[in-house]
Amino acid sequence: MKLWISMGLLAALALPVYGQKKEQERVENSGKVMQEILKAPDSIPQSVLDKADCVVVLPSVVKAAFIVGGSYGRGAMTCRSGKTFHGKWGAPTMMALEGGSAGLQIGGEATDFILLRMNDRAASGILSSKVKLGGDASAAAGPVGRTASAETDVTLRADILSYSRARGAFAGVSLEGSTLRPDNDANKHLYGQQLEAKDIVLNGKVKAPPSAATLISTLDKASPVNKSK
Repeated sequence: MKLWISMGLLAALALPVYGQKKEQERVENSGKVMQEILKAPDSIPQSVLDKADCVVVLPSVVKAAFIVGGSYGRGAMTCRSGKTFHGKWGAPTMMALEGGSAGLQIGGEATDFILLRMNDRAASGILSSKVKLGGDASAAAGPVGRTASAETDVTLRADILSYSRARGAFAGVSLEGSTLRPDNDANKHLYGQQLEAKDIVLNGKVKAPPSAATLISTLDKASPVNKSK
């Protein structure tokens, strides 16, 4: 009996450590994906990235076979600091992508996604609740190519621009019908305390963890200034 109790206590103690490591790896992978994509010759246009308030990186989103058209992904969002999102890129909040969309089913394999939040209304909305892409927030496939312009009708109207990378190919993709929400359970694992997404991004209650170093430094170098206003 004592042996079973001891084993149970050890398992309970190990769960928080495992959860923290898992989220740290997600943040690290998000940084690697962002770094690799921005190094590619045909990537996110500079003018588009410079107008983004926040960047969501979802490494290896997979299609859920048991739900028709369903997918599931976990990743991290970092925003420019400050109430108007004009400061340096800050500590990440964990995010979850769920729901059905033909755009998610690229070759039936794991796909990396990047979502750019293009205005403070969109950025603030996702920090508080679940947002349906194409419903609660307008979404569009982002333009591709270093020299592509951010001044297109689609780009100017969209709250969120989305991209995908599968089999080495990078492209804009529609994620309408999917939902994006803060993953506050994952935030608790990552930071070791209960935190809402808005506390991390808007209120600056925690510093960025070491696992976010690549993600933040990559964006600081690629787009140090918000040129949207």
